[in-house]
Amino acid sequence: MEAGSAVLWYVRREGETPTCIKRCLDDQNVSKFVCKHKSHSTKLEISNIQQNESGIYYCAYRYVSYLVFGNGSALIVGDSYTDRSGVLLLVPFPHSSQDTRTAHLACVVQGVSGPVHVSWSVSGERQEQGLMRWLKAKDGSLTLINHISVPWDTWASGKIFTCDVKFNSSGRNLTASAGYPAAPDKQCSHYLVPLAAGAGLLLLSVSLSLVWTLCPCTLGCRPRISAPPASREPQAGIVYSHLDFDSRNRGGRTLQQPARGKRSKP
Repeated sequence: MEAGSAVLWYVRREGETPTCIKRCLDDQNVSKFVCKHKSHSTKLEISNIQQNESGIYYCAYRYVSYLVFGNGSALIVGDSYTDRSGVLLLVPFPHSSQDTRTAHLACVVQGVSGPVHVSWSVSGERQEQGLMRWLKAKDGSLTLINHISVPWDTWASGKIFTCDVKFNSSGRNLTASAGYPAAPDKQCSHYLVPLAAGAGLLLLSVSLSLVWTLCPCTLGCRPRISAPPASREPQAGIVYSHLDFDSRNRGGRTLQQPARGKRSKP
């Protein structure tokens, strides 16, 4: 596509929809935003940049009656790192080797104050930047989710997927890596049968023990008390759940207080 007046620039900030900030057709007047054209490329120059102008900037090309958008570029003014910043890589659950679906991976960057630069690599080879989503926590910090989609064969090939996060002026980098879980070693396969048999016997012993503890024949079987419903508390887009358990001995006396899960910070 030829660069020129058909190019527009949009910006998307946290909590806002994309907004058109520059039409290169209006570039005859000098302003804060200036378009710089070459034969097949266009640059956007921003003068007197401010920290609140951080965001994801998209170029759009007017093609007949619709717009074609680029993938976006993160502009970070200042630094986004805080003492709560962290990176978590979410990967799909393993499936059979015959599964031909698409694999989706997500890089979750928590506890930041603004945009970050996220890049993906597969066994050292750079990949196209993924899509970014924003979530705002109760303390005002941001959680950014950047995800990519690859063919399932690529994910199951054993390659290492790495998410690299840069926060800008602090020079801090955080990375998270993961790969498809390797199949068990064939040399160890002859241990699987006795291990499975042992696990079965252990499960049977535990089951009989629970039956004897909760429902002894001498006292008659008592109906089990249904567990209270699980409570769910949303925290910055992450759902936290806990269950209450009530342990009783054969006489029906409570052995311990109901255990409650500890709340994990988003």
